[in-house]
Formats: sequence, C-alpha cells, structure tokens
Amino acid sequence: MTAVQGTTVEIPTGDGTADAYLARPADGKPRPGVLLYQDAYGLRPHLRAMADRLAGAGYTVLVPNVFYRKGRAPVVDLPEFIDPSADPTIWQRLSPLLRTLTPERTARDADAYLGWLADSPLVADGPVALTGYCMGARLALRTAATHPGRVAAAAGFHGGRLATDDPDSPHLGAEHITAELYFGHADRDASLPEEQMRRLEDALTAAGVRHTCEVYPDAPHGYTQADTNAYQREGDERHWAALLDLLKRTF
Repeated sequence: MTAVQGTTVEIPTGDGTADAYLARPADGKPRPGVLLYQDAYGLRPHLRAMADRLAGAGYTVLVPNVFYRKGRAPVVDLPEFIDPSADPTIWQRLSPLLRTLTPERTARDADAYLGWLADSPLVADGPVALTGYCMGARLALRTAATHPGRVAAAAGFHGGRLATDDPDSPHLGAEHITAELYFGHADRDASLPEEQMRRLEDALTAAGVRHTCEVYPDAPHGYTQADTNAYQREGDERHWAALLDLLKRTF
C-alpha cells in the first residue's frame, strides 16, 4: 500500500456542480482511474476510507455525490453508525433522493464524471473501471452500457433491482457492454431475489459479456458497509479480493 492523498473536487455537470471525493497515490503520478458509485447513504467518511484503500493499491479514485442536485454531501445527516431499524426516519429522508436518479440523469452525470477523469492529469490515459454498492451497482451497470468505450471493467456489490420487469431495467443494456463485469450478490437480499439474479445472468450471457456473478452466503444487503448494521466481515473481505483481482486483470 502506498501513501494516499485525498481532496474534495468539483465536477461541472449538465444540471449543476457535483461535489466529489478524489483519492490518489501521494506521488502525484497518473494512475488508472476508478469511478466509485455510492450506496444510498451517500458520500461519507466510510466511502472516503474505501476510496483511500483503492488509491493505496495504485488507483486514482473518484467518488461523486450523486445526490448533488439536492445539496452538497452529506445531503442527509446520518449517525456515525447507521441502523435503520433503530431510526426508521432514515429511509423516509433518503427515498426522495433515490427517486431523483432517473436513467436519463444518471447517463448525463456519467458523461461528466468520466469526462472529468479523462481530463485529469492524475488519471492515466485509457478506459476506467467502475465499482458500485447497493444502488451504486445499478449505476455501474448502466454506465457500463451507456459508455462502452470508456469502461474496461465494472463491479457491483449487494446491488438491488438490477434486472426487474421495468422497461428501463439496467440489465436491458447488456448488449452494449464491452467491459468485463463482476457481481457479488448478497444471499439475503430482498431487493435482488433469485429470479432477478437469473435474469441478469441470462442477459449478460446472451449478450456475450465477460462476467462473473457470485452469491455471497449468509450476506445481507449492504455487507461491505462497515458503518452500518448490515456489515459482514467475511463478505467484505471477499469483495475486496474480487474487486482488486478484477482491476488487476483489466488494467
């Protein structure tokens, strides 16, 4: 692991300015770029720590506040340890934010995030990788489909609603994906039942997408998030091994 430097950056978008956290090796040399998509709880210390860990492995990592239309992070004040069962109002405050992320808006935002990475002297030339958590896994899957020339690899962990019956379900863009994909599904995840896991796998296979889909045993939705009551150490460690292996293979 190398020394890491982190800073807040501003990303102009079609709808305003997104604040974001940038983590990169402290030597200032250009490194392969990774776009990290947040979970629903938003940009906070834990996600910055995850970005720092990736940067320590040799990457320049951008974590945008995807809720920027509603304000700078933290858009919703959350406790240090997040437990919705102890405070049901957490999801009452988050749900309206999730509804703002339409496919059209997320595609425009991805243009801005990927453009910023392409222009940064801290990012090596060439395509980037994506990793996303919970709802961020959906954003990663959509971005891989809408920006095939810019994405070499994409990973999603405990993603929900990846292959629904909706006409704009993320899995329907599989035919456009050129990246290699990895998904670490949570075994105990009501937002991604077995039917959707099969539908996603079938769509990726039919489209000829290089992919790996694995189900993490006894893992709850949110198993990578150490500042929440859903954290599972075994699943989190497996996630890091899988993610770093994917990046090593594709960069």
